[in-house]
Amino acid sequence: MKTPGFVDLQVNGFKGVDFSSLDLTEERFVFACKELIRQGTIAFLPTVITSSNQTLKRNLGLISRAMDREDLKRHLLGIHLEGPFISGEDGARGAHNAEWVQKPDVKLMDKLYEWSDRKIKLLTIAAELEGADTLCRHASNLGITVSLGHQLATEADLDKLAASGARSLTHLGNGLPRMIPRHQNPLWAGIANDALTAMIIADGHHLPPSILKTILRTKGISKVVVVSDASPIAGLPPGRYNTLGNEVVLEESGLLYNPKTGYLVGSSSTMFDCMNYLLALQIVKIEELLDLGFYNPLRLIDVDPSTVLDNFKPNVELGKEDQFVLME
Repeated sequence: MKTPGFVDLQVNGFKGVDFSSLDLTEERFVFACKELIRQGTIAFLPTVITSSNQTLKRNLGLISRAMDREDLKRHLLGIHLEGPFISGEDGARGAHNAEWVQKPDVKLMDKLYEWSDRKIKLLTIAAELEGADTLCRHASNLGITVSLGHQLATEADLDKLAASGARSLTHLGNGLPRMIPRHQNPLWAGIANDALTAMIIADGHHLPPSILKTILRTKGISKVVVVSDASPIAGLPPGRYNTLGNEVVLEESGLLYNPKTGYLVGSSSTMFDCMNYLLALQIVKIEELLDLGFYNPLRLIDVDPSTVLDNFKPNVELGKEDQFVLME
């Protein structure tokens, strides 16, 4: 089995480069992208999280311009804007700064879209917010795939947003408070919603195997997309860092967390790592891994997989020890 590589819809940064930092430069952005591509992520969405309007305007423009470079344009499929229209509640907000969370606003959405030179391809919002359905319809009409996450949504909220055009759930099972109601909660509601594709972080830390198996079995392979949620610390050695406004610890195991809150702060993995972790669990067939990590993500953002296959030669194959390896 061979593939050009994997497709990642959620990359917050890599090797110390933060795509949501006011200090981001085109040189550093290009460095991070090329390093990630070398690790088997052949195409991806640079992700900008909830930030000040100043940062959003600056970084969306910077990333958009870099996407037009000859050496990157085949690899960068658009931008994932994760926020600022998310829950401001602790836990549901995750590592996002509460100061910059905003209510759904169509006029601001139009500004964000223009700042990105119309390159926003995926938008994460919270389903329970007032006006989320209106924003969802508007973004969908712009050709943006709307995903629901960092939320405290009910089943009714998810149904309403799915009817308004939402198509997926951002890192289902994460971006939640540590304690949630036993039955009425966004995790169970998301698993049960047949209309919404589940994006999941399969890095060995964000979700236990039992939850991964439950989501895969319930949704079915065609309705699941694996993402890395790679943080700016991904690709760096274990140690203490400051990232996404958090003081964090990266352990030898790859666990990346804020020791003060106990919450995870993105992932330290790439899609290559996630695919090999799922392969080792043996809960999906080998050929299904390419659906989860290549075909499904492209289809979710309305990119024809054949266009990516035509652009790149095989770069990843299944090795002798039943692990994906980079080809020489």
